[in-house]
Amino acid sequence: MTFTRRDAFTTLGAAGALLVPGQAPASTKAETTPAEPAWRRGLDNQRIADLGDGRFLNPVMAGDRPDPAILKDGSDYYMTFSSFDSYPGLVIWHSRDLVNWQPIGPALTRNIGSVWAVSLEKHDGRYFLYIPVKADPNSIWVIHADRIEGPWSDPVDLGLHKHIDPCHIVGEDGSRWLFLSGGDRVRLASDGLSTVGEVEHVYDPWRYPEDWIVEGFSPEGTKIVRHGGWFYLITAVGGTAGPPTGHMVIAARSRSIHGPWKDCPANPIVRTTDSTERWWSRGHASLVEGPAGDWWALYHGFENGYWTLGRQTLLDPVEWTADGWFRMKGGDLSKPLAKPKGGTAVPHGQALSDNFATLALGTKWSFFRPGPDEAKRVSVSGNTLTLAARGTAPVDSSPLLLIAGDTRYRFECDIAIDPGTTAGLLLFYDDKLYCGLGFDGDRFVTHQYGAERGRPANPHGRSMRIRVTNDRHIVTYDTSGDGGRTWHRFDRGMEVSGYHHNVRGGFLMLRPGLYAAGKGSARFRNFRFSAI
Repeated sequence: MTFTRRDAFTTLGAAGALLVPGQAPASTKAETTPAEPAWRRGLDNQRIADLGDGRFLNPVMAGDRPDPAILKDGSDYYMTFSSFDSYPGLVIWHSRDLVNWQPIGPALTRNIGSVWAVSLEKHDGRYFLYIPVKADPNSIWVIHADRIEGPWSDPVDLGLHKHIDPCHIVGEDGSRWLFLSGGDRVRLASDGLSTVGEVEHVYDPWRYPEDWIVEGFSPEGTKIVRHGGWFYLITAVGGTAGPPTGHMVIAARSRSIHGPWKDCPANPIVRTTDSTERWWSRGHASLVEGPAGDWWALYHGFENGYWTLGRQTLLDPVEWTADGWFRMKGGDLSKPLAKPKGGTAVPHGQALSDNFATLALGTKWSFFRPGPDEAKRVSVSGNTLTLAARGTAPVDSSPLLLIAGDTRYRFECDIAIDPGTTAGLLLFYDDKLYCGLGFDGDRFVTHQYGAERGRPANPHGRSMRIRVTNDRHIVTYDTSGDGGRTWHRFDRGMEVSGYHHNVRGGFLMLRPGLYAAGKGSARFRNFRFSAI
């Protein structure tokens, strides 16, 4: 069944458009979100960017892949994203053409807090990740590895408690620096594992006109690239979420890492200007040289109408102008673009279906806000994942979650429980906002709005197959007592378009997952995921 939706801003104007100074009146705007483009389909029917004809269609990384940190290492590209409360976290992805990506594995296994925008670098043959976390207290940490595959070191706390979004850069004199939010920076020791001196303010970011509709100034997401004798300092301003027209990319440059910095006369370089565009809140850009010497920007954005999918990674072609600045050439990124020249494509993505032959912890599954020994709760044997129960409900059970990047999908699994165990399938934003269906030996339990509600009788006992369908935010549940040969519709449907950051905060996404609470354990078999 296909559902139609009105644009999220239909209450703001006569035809649902966000009113922006200098634009056509709202009455000329379309009332619905743009028609869905024709993506190619890959593993589990998931959409993929590579169209197979020399073009690609954004996003290059679907689902919650915010704050992309990109590293070019010879002919290889490595990228990771903010992983927030998911552990193992900071999964490293590999590409050779900037469009097709495969996961390598997680770099961070110890829970040090909610992981925000990182800096991924290579210096003197060693890889570094500079990691800001929201914790008590907030700080910036560093881990390092001699191989990108790891093992990665234990985190080292740099003691920077007032900043986020570090960017590592080496100056023209060989000095190492972290540039930080707000236009600040601090020097690093030669090994990159401690700071030298105090944080200093070196740049006042460009400001947009005061009548623009934004979330807030919030200068953050600093990235620096050296090109053509200049250091280019790229910053995000306008706020990460909130109004779709807020987030944007600005740039400044200097001949020296020590400044002075001069703003680009064409700022902002990227910005969503209208709520009818396919990609909202575009910003937090990194520049990288392509396989054939051309240049590209990777940044994130929300898909129109789908804050629930989080901020997805977008790829935009870059052109260097005659005056030594750069501009983005991809427009609103709603149409196919020519792929980067050169490079070879690796197989893209990963299957989300799982027969549990191995434990894909970190690359596929992750715990939400785990304790120190959380990984001991889970094991696989005989194509069965066994999850020890914890807590009383999803709110305190640290569920296992996936990142799904499609607007319509279905997932299902066989679940068997011990006496005293409650288990089931979820759509999980965080511990205060989730929905799903669970069961114990006698009754179902309906999860809705982050609470446990209906408790109808369970006719299947301690073993059943559950299916969850999310069709453009319309959620239905089906159960089967015979392994999926016959299905029974559960009498509670839901609408989940409000399960996102602008309602709850946290910068997360609505993720499929599974949980086990109470006592004993739950056993999961034959997990199947498919985009619709």
